[in-house]
Amino acid sequence: MITYRSAGYLHLSLPRLLETLGPEDRVWLWHNGDDEATLEALRRYRYDDRVARYHHSRENVRLREPTNWLWQNSQARFVSKVDDDCLVSYGWLDTLSAAHQDNPAFGVIGSWRHWDDEFRPDLASQKIEEFAGGHSLLRNLWVQGSGYLMRHELVKSHGLLGADESFTGYCIRLARAGAVNGFYYPFIREDHMDDPRSPHTLIHDDADLLDRMPLSAKRNGVTTVAQWTAQLEQSALLLQTASLDPRTYSGWRRRAISLRRRARRLVGLPARW
Repeated sequence: MITYRSAGYLHLSLPRLLETLGPEDRVWLWHNGDDEATLEALRRYRYDDRVARYHHSRENVRLREPTNWLWQNSQARFVSKVDDDCLVSYGWLDTLSAAHQDNPAFGVIGSWRHWDDEFRPDLASQKIEEFAGGHSLLRNLWVQGSGYLMRHELVKSHGLLGADESFTGYCIRLARAGAVNGFYYPFIREDHMDDPRSPHTLIHDDADLLDRMPLSAKRNGVTTVAQWTAQLEQSALLLQTASLDPRTYSGWRRRAISLRRRARRLVGLPARW
């Protein structure tokens, strides 16, 4: 778990994560920045037996460095990240690890943070597949970077996150090499508390959004709660309709997508996939 200015959520997200651990599971904590309220919220957990390592970076180095810190140094069979603004479901690790054990081809499989009314069976059914052990996935080349479970051996064979590589890009790279990625189905719910529709959200108006500014919202030029909600809704639709052909996200196709997103930002519109 990577924390940054998250005291308002941490009293919910970190205890929940610790409660879901089995006897062999451990949490590594990385804190970015010097926000005193967040540091105070973390203090009681730094020496918890379930916390294997703790690192404090005075600089906000965002996500790539701490993710690679875990991937490079852990000896675990599986690795994950849970965002400090996310509540995982009880049993999530048991279900995802069992699915991995029954299906060696699985790469990165994850929880689902979208709402019931955003699920479109008419669209998603063509991407839902059954696998060994009675497990099913809504297949997609990538999952969100929270509440997932990934085989650590993939890091050993494919390396760490590149200098300019997102977690989405890394998942697509694994899929291009043959890994099966997707969201466990029926969905394992993850409450993304920075979603304005979450009952635990701290984002109630545009000023709250500008103060907290989730990374995804910032990257896409979002400035209002309405735009942020629309982006989240668009993301749910995209995950149910996105191509499973890795070639869609490389070469000229990838450049065309990037150009469309850049053009929207230049005219003051939020970027969309």
